[in-house]
Amino acid sequence: MSDAAKPKGPRTSAFDESYVTDYIHSLEHRIRDLESEKRSLESRYVRIERELRSLQAEFDRIRAPPLISATLLDVLEDGRAIVRSSTGPHFVVTASQFIKPEQLKPGTRVALNQRNFSIMEVLPSRKDPLVLGMEIEEAPDVSYEDVGGLENQIQEIRESVELPMLKPELFKKVGIEPPKGVLLYGAPGTGKTLLARAVAHETRATFIRVIGSELVQKYIGEGARMVREMFELAREKAPSIVFIDELDAIGARRLDTSTSGDREVHRTLVQLLAEVDGFEPRGDVKILAATNRPDILDPALLRPGRFDRLIHFSLPDEEARVIIFKIHVKGMNLAKDVDVKELVKRTERATGADVKAICTEAGMFAIRDGREGVERGDFDRAIAKVLPPVRMPEVLKPEKMFGY
Repeated sequence: MSDAAKPKGPRTSAFDESYVTDYIHSLEHRIRDLESEKRSLESRYVRIERELRSLQAEFDRIRAPPLISATLLDVLEDGRAIVRSSTGPHFVVTASQFIKPEQLKPGTRVALNQRNFSIMEVLPSRKDPLVLGMEIEEAPDVSYEDVGGLENQIQEIRESVELPMLKPELFKKVGIEPPKGVLLYGAPGTGKTLLARAVAHETRATFIRVIGSELVQKYIGEGARMVREMFELAREKAPSIVFIDELDAIGARRLDTSTSGDREVHRTLVQLLAEVDGFEPRGDVKILAATNRPDILDPALLRPGRFDRLIHFSLPDEEARVIIFKIHVKGMNLAKDVDVKELVKRTERATGADVKAICTEAGMFAIRDGREGVERGDFDRAIAKVLPPVRMPEVLKPEKMFGY
């Protein structure tokens, strides 16, 4: 071999180093790929293992024997309990070690083992979905500032409802008990329900609202059961406020002559009377009620000890209507010819709801005419529409009723 054909040392060494470097880089890429694949497999393994545990738990629940629902009647001194099974018989049973003694109270719903009838778990209280839906989760966006012309009523309701919750020590120092119930009564549209909504907004207590007609049920005992569960929910959520709107739907005066439907309403009323002022301690639960017909309410509802504070809502006077008008026109785009004092003088027999309707109708008339501002003529038409002249209907005239 000639000298020219022989490979030179430095070139061979550079080639070997480049080859080794490329090989190392390829191995590093391979290692990173394997590490990435390993992490992917590990996460997949964790996910499959979690799914396996979930399926295993579901399988164990399917294999577990069914439990029997029962009601706990009493707890004995040795820790055992007397329960009434859903099938009827009474049993003296033991409780699982995982159940805390303070959880076992008379009236609690529990689940029993089918074999030895021991208490395995404490069940949640059973309440009607209609009752659970009475609780207001989000407070209404109505504050006391949005209620006009009712300063005296606001002061009375704050003294009767809010003050006993915020400062109960004042009543203890004076030596009196706060009012148990507050009844709001007056003509429709005078602000009774609006003020109750403001109370729900201002207080931090749980607010439970029900309309009286919702407590009138078809089957015997259902209305009384709903009243009982409603107050149970209020006691569990205490401090709380129970507001019964249109109280006259269930609180009408009881008469000797009545139909079967009336008797069911009377049963509901009796349960309400027992809950408002009965043997069961009511706890930190305040009761508000509203009605347009206080004259037909049962006297048992209005006696001291049930609805102690009666707050009357009369038609707003001129000064009150000025405040109400200012509240409702505050966000309106009014023309310069609109005078609130003149509007107040022309709405002498208007309620707070009528004033709100007048402002809304005036805005609607402006929108109908394609304007962005509300003029005096819009209010003129709105007043004529909401407060028409009082005329006796033809059918109520004496000559039409009696034929002369």
